[in-house]
Amino acid sequence: MTTPVFERIETWLKRESVPFTVLRHEPVFTSEQAAAVRGTSLASGAKALVVKAGEKFVLIVLPADRKLDSKKARDFFGVKSIRFANKEEVVELTGLQPGSIPPFGSLFNLPTYCDPALAENPSINFNAGDHSISVQMSYADYVAAEKPILAAVS
Repeated sequence: MTTPVFERIETWLKRESVPFTVLRHEPVFTSEQAAAVRGTSLASGAKALVVKAGEKFVLIVLPADRKLDSKKARDFFGVKSIRFANKEEVVELTGLQPGSIPPFGSLFNLPTYCDPALAENPSINFNAGDHSISVQMSYADYVAAEKPILAAVS
């Protein structure tokens, strides 16, 4: 049996001495529901998208109030096609359901790309492998821990 993603995140952040808070809440399935239950702005939500850029799957993290701009993403990755992973691919790659993916591609051997617009939020919030567990941490600590590649794709 594999360790749940939330426990992996919690162990990793504690080991790295990264401060964070955990909020357990009713299950949420949209960014809007998550922001409401957390009592935070939609923009502070770190929306993690599993995307196939050309022939390669990547994790792209955007502020939850923004959408992926497929032209910017194609240009950034230098590919002709880009698409969201389907539910089966998301489960195969992460072991998680869409909407519960944390912004840490490193947990799933996926390269992580983060839109710089997320930096406009001193702290970020995200589902931690479960629709009913959220984590809040500073954006600066997130970048220091995950080391995502910055990509203006929203």
